[in-house]
Amino acid sequence: MKIIPIYQADAFTDQLFGGNPAAICPLKSWLPDAQMQKIASENNLAETAFFIPQGKDFEIRWFTPELEIDLCGHATLATAHIIFTQMNYIGDVINFNTLTAGCLTVTRSGNLYTLDFPSRIAEPCQMPAGLIEALGRTQPKEVLRSRDFMLVYHTETEIRSLKPDFVALSKIDALGVIVTAPGDSCDFVSRFFAPAAGISEDPVTGSAHCNLIPYWADKLNKNKLHAYQVSARLGELWCELKGDRVLMSGKAVTYLKGEIYLD
Repeated sequence: MKIIPIYQADAFTDQLFGGNPAAICPLKSWLPDAQMQKIASENNLAETAFFIPQGKDFEIRWFTPELEIDLCGHATLATAHIIFTQMNYIGDVINFNTLTAGCLTVTRSGNLYTLDFPSRIAEPCQMPAGLIEALGRTQPKEVLRSRDFMLVYHTETEIRSLKPDFVALSKIDALGVIVTAPGDSCDFVSRFFAPAAGISEDPVTGSAHCNLIPYWADKLNKNKLHAYQVSARLGELWCELKGDRVLMSGKAVTYLKGEIYLD
């Protein structure tokens, strides 16, 4: 029998049961992809992160309950939090090498973790058939796309009041849909929906902010931004645009530590 450690942490929050929960599985070597997918499906969280040592650094991969994805912010922050707080890591910078997003770094300063991720510029596009109906027919002022569709609205109230039809949203040809607007008490707010990936609404989405940060930095003419993802669990991010990179800072809280038993 093979025993694998498992942790769960809430990312982009300093409150237990807030932010976005992620499962974290330290490995000595990669399990078969199908087995990692089954573990992620069994965990039934937005993401399960698996990582292995790679010299002084680590290699990381992320799985939703349905598929492996190319980039995940909250599970990377949660993984760094566990390495720093549970695994006696020496130093304040962790390098994560990835299959799809290059090298990602996480820097610790007190209880704040800063992710250094690639910027992703969303370009204007046509509204795909069925999307506006799936979001409840509230008309956005802009529609853009990078990996995900990004719909820009006028007010935070519009973002909070959206009641998506997740079955209809799952038929849209994209991993996810970002909705965003200027914030009432911060620079911008957002929500993120990805039912096609097994995630109806993701509580806090670091990868979405790879689009959101360059967009709002341009619109607001400022490189340092404060943001909330206004899901039911609520997430808080301190953001910065640095050339073709984005910095996202947030906190994390450990929820559990356990073991997985594999035949």
